[in-house]
Amino acid sequence: MFIADIKRVIEQVSRDKGIDREVLVKAVEEALRSAARKKFGSKIDIEVQYSEETGEVEVFKFLEVVEEVSDPDLQISMEDGQTLDPDCEPGDSLGIKMDTSTFGRIAAQSAKQVIIQKMKDAERDAVYASFIDRKGEIINGIVQRIDRGDIIVNLGQTEAVLPHRDQVPRESYRRGDRVRAYILDVLQDTRGPQVVLSRTHANFLINLFRTEVPEISEGIVEIKVAAREPGSRSKIAVASHDSDIDPVGACVGMKGSRVQSVVQELRGEKIDIIPWHIDSAKFVCNALAPAEISRVIIDEENRSMEVIVPDEFLSVAIGKRGQNVRLASKLTGWHLDVRSEELYNQDMQAGYDSLLALPDVSVSLADALVEKGFYSAGEISHAVVEDLLAVRGMSEEEAARLIQVSRDAVRQAAVAAAQAKAQAAAAASEDAKQAAAAATSAETATDSTDSTEATEAETQAEPAAPAAEDGPAAAEDAEKPKD
Repeated sequence: MFIADIKRVIEQVSRDKGIDREVLVKAVEEALRSAARKKFGSKIDIEVQYSEETGEVEVFKFLEVVEEVSDPDLQISMEDGQTLDPDCEPGDSLGIKMDTSTFGRIAAQSAKQVIIQKMKDAERDAVYASFIDRKGEIINGIVQRIDRGDIIVNLGQTEAVLPHRDQVPRESYRRGDRVRAYILDVLQDTRGPQVVLSRTHANFLINLFRTEVPEISEGIVEIKVAAREPGSRSKIAVASHDSDIDPVGACVGMKGSRVQSVVQELRGEKIDIIPWHIDSAKFVCNALAPAEISRVIIDEENRSMEVIVPDEFLSVAIGKRGQNVRLASKLTGWHLDVRSEELYNQDMQAGYDSLLALPDVSVSLADALVEKGFYSAGEISHAVVEDLLAVRGMSEEEAARLIQVSRDAVRQAAVAAAQAKAQAAAAASEDAKQAAAAATSAETATDSTDSTEATEAETQAEPAAPAAEDGPAAAEDAEKPKD
């Protein structure tokens, strides 16, 4: 079969849809193969060949040369075979060119459906291949519609979805609005590739800075980590690979121009840019800025830090509704416990007093224990003998005895606290019972008063009835004649 413009159609579709030409050629071949089987049955041995030079598609039916034909669809007689190929022998397979014009309307319709389906599949694969490599980039699109809170965005080649969970709170879009988002994932679905977008991901913030700050795109300045509470506040930690370039200043820009561009895209989200530091304690101090830090106590095992700040900086370090310390914890990866100096000093004094309260613990021994990191009897109770041997002048026997008396003291304190809690609960229960009893007495008194008032009212109403009864008798007496 020769189609004059099939070559041109394949090239045009390949160019417009971004589909590989080989895929289109295979689709045409598969369509003609399906049409032939639709016409002549599924047992027929068919081969379809497409010529790139001429644009001709040829369909060949292969038949086996036999002495006696038992299946005309698969076999050809020796006599007929020698007419086509004089050199053929029994068992050979002869290819006979078929006239595709005899396939019929139904076969042609089947071929058309195969071509359309193959083109759709190829187009989906092409779209998926073009977007899977763009995962992690920022893309622009136009809001097409809103489906149950999810925003459907037109990207030109395909549609993307901006789920409700990945939308910044208090942001609203209407049909036709332009939207800029981060390509979070590309999924291969039965209905085609699905591009998932996000405006709340931390990488969206990082990519926005990469777009606005040339030093970041060039690799001179690096954003180490970012933490966000979308729509409210964000923190990013930056470091410079060039000692002559200030990473914070590069991200802020002249008069804040660079960071303001990012803030405008995020609809006013506040951004804190802090210098990254290899020392975890220093990094935490930077992350809690602008609060001043007095001291940091590190617990490597639990990956937590106790941060002590001056009393006047406590609210600044914690932030509104704990936002500042929460973001700092996300940024640094450490659990942070922010405390004021006054409360810290009170706890330290209480711990020191608990050491002095232990039997045979002098002031000098208490100071030596504090010097080695044992600030209270509770901490000694969790220690082992080897830990206490680091204290100057401490022997194994003294260490074992000190641990034992500390455990006894902690146990007694726990029992006393439990008893005090039980007494407080009992007192509260007793107060509740008294209050309930008082309420019951008040209700009883009220009911009694109401009953008494009702009785008095009935008593006052009763004399009227006899008076009414005496009326006829008095009248009869008046009518009787006097003797």
